[in-house]
Amino acid sequence: MKNKKALYLLLSANAISHFAQGISMLAIPWYFAKHLGAASTFATMYSIATFITLFWGLYAGTLIDRFPRKNIFLGICALSSVVLISVSSMGYLGDEIPMFWVAFVFCFTLFNYNIHYPTLYAFGQEITEKENYSKTNSLLEVIGQSTNVLSGAMAVLLIEGINTSLFGMEIHIEAWPIERIFLMDGITYIVAAVLIKMIKYVPTTELKRSTDPILVRFKEGLAYLKERPLLFHFGNASYTVFIFVLIATHLLWPIYVDSHLEAEGNVYAITKVHYAIGAMLAGFTISWIFRFTHRINSILILMLIAFIAFTTLSLTQNELILYGTAFFLGISNAGIRIQRITYLFNHIPNNIIGRTNSVFQSINIFLRSVFLGIFSMAFFNEGSNIVWAMVIAAAAIMVSFVPLLYHYKKLKDFRKV
Repeated sequence: MKNKKALYLLLSANAISHFAQGISMLAIPWYFAKHLGAASTFATMYSIATFITLFWGLYAGTLIDRFPRKNIFLGICALSSVVLISVSSMGYLGDEIPMFWVAFVFCFTLFNYNIHYPTLYAFGQEITEKENYSKTNSLLEVIGQSTNVLSGAMAVLLIEGINTSLFGMEIHIEAWPIERIFLMDGITYIVAAVLIKMIKYVPTTELKRSTDPILVRFKEGLAYLKERPLLFHFGNASYTVFIFVLIATHLLWPIYVDSHLEAEGNVYAITKVHYAIGAMLAGFTISWIFRFTHRINSILILMLIAFIAFTTLSLTQNELILYGTAFFLGISNAGIRIQRITYLFNHIPNNIIGRTNSVFQSINIFLRSVFLGIFSMAFFNEGSNIVWAMVIAAAAIMVSFVPLLYHYKKLKDFRKV
């Protein structure tokens, strides 16, 4: 690999910045619910911010194709550091950080996701040879899921503190105020920026950067996919599992545990751990497991696993089964993401990948907003009615599965770039 050192620096910088992002995205909801008693306020803010990302995602994707990916990463880290440290300083200079500014950090980080990850994958494609796309995507998935687990555990620990004994030793860690967490996050962004600044690479493909207006460039991505409807349908259908797994982890599982299983919060926490373990396992092994079969085959198999998992959740009422289905959903979702991105890399030129991803991501966000609205209805919060959300998720996956199966041979034979 030509750019091995550059890739390792990129992976390291991503792990550090992802750790910072993860802490903010988990610590802030916890802070709103437990310390401010404003969970409903947070829910309203979150839904509005999610809707706004639909428009920001369109703009972000075109920026990725217009400017050097390294410069975008530097800008993301620098701006994130300034925002977090500035908001942190309010807590040190005053009694506490106003609720508005804590919410602002969450929204800022949410918008950050929408340019960070498309840039990450596009940059990874730019410095990686085609034969190594799958390996690079697997590494990104493993690091992402690993830092998710670590940042989640760290966020809860820092917000709540710990007072226990281990092997006869007393362990006492004071809870951190939110301003100290923001300060730590801001510093990690600085470290990530330093690593990115050190990256030196030779692009594996020659890029022709466009100076056309954003709307024109988005239309180019849409026009590219319109001329290749098979790619358009594949890109959206293979995104379905991601939509419902994301909704499940943030909305459906907590209700399922509370209303359907009538269990405590630790069951929800253990469920998320099982999901993360499955996702990490997929990152390590998915390319090896399916090394002798086409990527379309693997995506269809993984979609079928997700369909069975959601169907099982709708028919059962058992904690162990929930853990098992979460584990397999982790494998399915992460595996599909790796195989899907690699397939798109092999069939869409690097100079237009950001624009086409903007199209896919916009449709994804729109559908997510629609289903979030449906599942937020009072009906799904009553008794065991949440199982019907699992039925809808399984049905939607099957609706996406059937056309992919129908066009299986065409997708396999589709010409690579």
